[in-house]
Amino acid sequence: MTATPTIRHALRASRSALAHVSDTPGLDAEVLLGHVTGRDAVALLRDDGMRLSAAQAEQYDELVRRRAAGVPVAHLVGEREFWSLRLRVSAHTLIPRPDTEILVEHALAALPRDRALRILDLGTGSGNIAVAIARSRPACQVTAVDVDRDALSIAADNVRRIGVTNVECIESHWYAALGSRVFDMIVSNPPYIAEGDIHLSTGDVAHEPRRALVAGVDGLDEIRCIVAGATRHLGTGGHVMIEHGANQGQAVRELMAAAGFGGTQTIRDLGGRERVTAARR
Repeated sequence: MTATPTIRHALRASRSALAHVSDTPGLDAEVLLGHVTGRDAVALLRDDGMRLSAAQAEQYDELVRRRAAGVPVAHLVGEREFWSLRLRVSAHTLIPRPDTEILVEHALAALPRDRALRILDLGTGSGNIAVAIARSRPACQVTAVDVDRDALSIAADNVRRIGVTNVECIESHWYAALGSRVFDMIVSNPPYIAEGDIHLSTGDVAHEPRRALVAGVDGLDEIRCIVAGATRHLGTGGHVMIEHGANQGQAVRELMAAAGFGGTQTIRDLGGRERVTAARR
């Protein structure tokens, strides 16, 4: 009977297997093996001489094979960390990314801790933005909206798993199901990639839902809808904050100005690229 590999040898072999598909093959290997063994990175290092069971070795080999074929790590393990929260994700949702934490950070800076304000998260996906804001501002009421029923189910599950009680999930195409409701803040990470963009066929993006990514020939169709609707659903003095592509800052500022919003500013991400544009009514 062939001996199963130790943790150390399993990680070493998988790093080589993943080098062609990932910029972080070592991290990918650790996350996948941690998922299989129930150990965090510290425990994997501490126990690196331990042999995997036959079942663990088989499961790990299959995960590495699928990752080497391009399947995102988040889809393989079914979760991703965002704002220090472990959130469930699936092929029906975008994978939460660190750049979106810029939107959450800026939103929280504009939300007093002790005021019961109404927040609308449009296109919530996994619910990452809604849950992060609700957890940090328990006095606020957050409404999380998505047109995709499967994505909304993931968001609702994350709300339950994290244990926030101040989030409601509503199935809606943007504002369609909200009637005349008015909010103190509107936030969104909407589709903003242009049709035909070469990035749609590369990396993790190739495995994510196109309806959550693509927004017309210039990538601005959904942002136009959000800005237009915000004039009816945002209260006086309220904030609107939208994540967008690195080359769309000027266009989004112009859309907000044309809609009558003031105090427009664009916030850059950790790479120095324009990433979130905010304004006030």
